[in-house]
Amino acid sequence: MKNDIIKKSKQIAIPNNVQRKKVDKIANQVFSLVNKEAKKQKAVVSVHFGGSYAKETWTPEKIDIDIFVKFKKTTSEKNFEKVGKKIGFDSLKKFKPYVRYSEHPFVEADIDGVGVNVVPCYDIKKGEWKSAADRSTFHTEFMSEKLTGSMKDDIRILKCFLKINGMYGAEIAKQGFSGYVCEVLVYYLGSFENVLKKISKIKNNEMIGESPRKFESPIVIIDPIDRNRNLGAAISIQNVTNFILIARNFLKKSSLSYFKEKSKDKIPVELAKNTLVVNFKYKKRSDDIIYGQIKRAATSIESQITKEGFNVLRSDAVAYDESKASLLFLLESLTISKNEIRTGPDVFSGDFSTKFIEINSKKSKLMWADKDGKLQSLQTRRYENAKSYLTDLIKNHIGESGIPKGLRTDFKNGFKIANGKDKQNKSVKKSISKMITTDDTTFSAN
Repeated sequence: MKNDIIKKSKQIAIPNNVQRKKVDKIANQVFSLVNKEAKKQKAVVSVHFGGSYAKETWTPEKIDIDIFVKFKKTTSEKNFEKVGKKIGFDSLKKFKPYVRYSEHPFVEADIDGVGVNVVPCYDIKKGEWKSAADRSTFHTEFMSEKLTGSMKDDIRILKCFLKINGMYGAEIAKQGFSGYVCEVLVYYLGSFENVLKKISKIKNNEMIGESPRKFESPIVIIDPIDRNRNLGAAISIQNVTNFILIARNFLKKSSLSYFKEKSKDKIPVELAKNTLVVNFKYKKRSDDIIYGQIKRAATSIESQITKEGFNVLRSDAVAYDESKASLLFLLESLTISKNEIRTGPDVFSGDFSTKFIEINSKKSKLMWADKDGKLQSLQTRRYENAKSYLTDLIKNHIGESGIPKGLRTDFKNGFKIANGKDKQNKSVKKSISKMITTDDTTFSAN
């Protein structure tokens, strides 16, 4: 049964001849244009295909053609960026190119549904990395040499499996398993099924691959061309644990549904009522920058809400429509008791216990020493309502909120706090749904 499902999944994961011909035609056309522009620049050494197209591990539903422009290693960073962008824009001018950012800017365009990236990198020896893109050509050479045809097919199946189940993508918004990580896992373990078997039984901080170093992350995946690099460091604990649970379920009871989009059930109203959504507009910036900022903001605000006595079950952050973002918080309850108990030191702690009494005696409705000798003070809370607290925190105490400085001007320009059951943007609604519904694929008891 499992083998039948894997066989059928190939029809979804592996491009057919028509798709291949279309992509090959675009790739050759663009390569020729980039090569022509690159030859005009003295700093450029050569031009190469890279990424999943070069390694033949691309999947039909989303294909990016990466073209790497290698620069002399003596090229200054300023020229590297300037000339890299010029080559990209000049070669793709017919296709409405635009700049994207990783560590360095690169130029991207969409040609008939196919993404094309023109990426600058340095012509260096292995290990002498100068930019984030420098490893990519070595990855391409390594995988092109090591991967068999069946391994390439299994990489495609693994990518589709992870995409459909929401765990694919290296971008900060996702913090999932990248295309290269999929290649590395199949390279180390041999097949899609072997990857699932390994992941289903993996221990916390277990290493896949070999390295002279120790790393601290839930999963450690060693880059085969750089044994001092842990590819697992960028993968969130949520994506690691989801992969473990889904892998276990698939191995117990395989189904083609693991490779098909799932229809979402209705949002549970009770949990939607306990969700707060902070909506605001931001000055346009790259996805990686805004997601880094809003994820930090959500984590910091969650910490502040918790300190105030509210129980935050889950939080999330989403950016959409190029200039809008939302921070989402699912609470056990939006309101809590008027009363708050503050615990102090034990009575035997001399000066500390005296100081606690001095600070809290006027605010206390009741003060006592408990059965362990610790001082207790019953006080009236500042806030019983989470929305009121959150409004005050952002409006009047943004400096103490933990919201990154880069976002504070955006918040000062205005924000609104809505309830999860209120009408929301499609992207926000999707995020709320994900946060307050149980994923049956992950938590199925089979």
